[in-house]
Amino acid sequence: MSRIFSNSKEPLLSEATLVRRVSSVSNRQQEAGRSDSGARSETLEEVRARIFGHHIGDGLRSGRKILAKPLIGDQVASYYPEDWFAGDPLLLDVEAERAKHKLDRLKRRGKAPPKKGAGKRSGKNK
Repeated sequence: MSRIFSNSKEPLLSEATLVRRVSSVSNRQQEAGRSDSGARSETLEEVRARIFGHHIGDGLRSGRKILAKPLIGDQVASYYPEDWFAGDPLLLDVEAERAKHKLDRLKRRGKAPPKKGAGKRSGKNK
């Protein structure tokens, strides 16, 4: 009787054991086929998808890949530093102050942008 060997030359299964296992699987498949004669049999692809949790697609984009990925919101939020101007009211935002002074200068000269809704085209009728 021949033996099936692994790389370490130890017998894994005898031929008789292998034949018994294969025949028992085929007997179970035949019994299942007889009992489910009216039911629809699954294809190999459907069985594989059910066992391994895969998705059988129809060729259209579904977004399953993106939804399966872990969420990265915490990593993105931790990348950006905290707004330290909001925490301390005594700190001045230099850029905001500069913009405010520039707007004051333009208003004194009459060159500031008009208020919302009071522009050049506001008086025109349709």
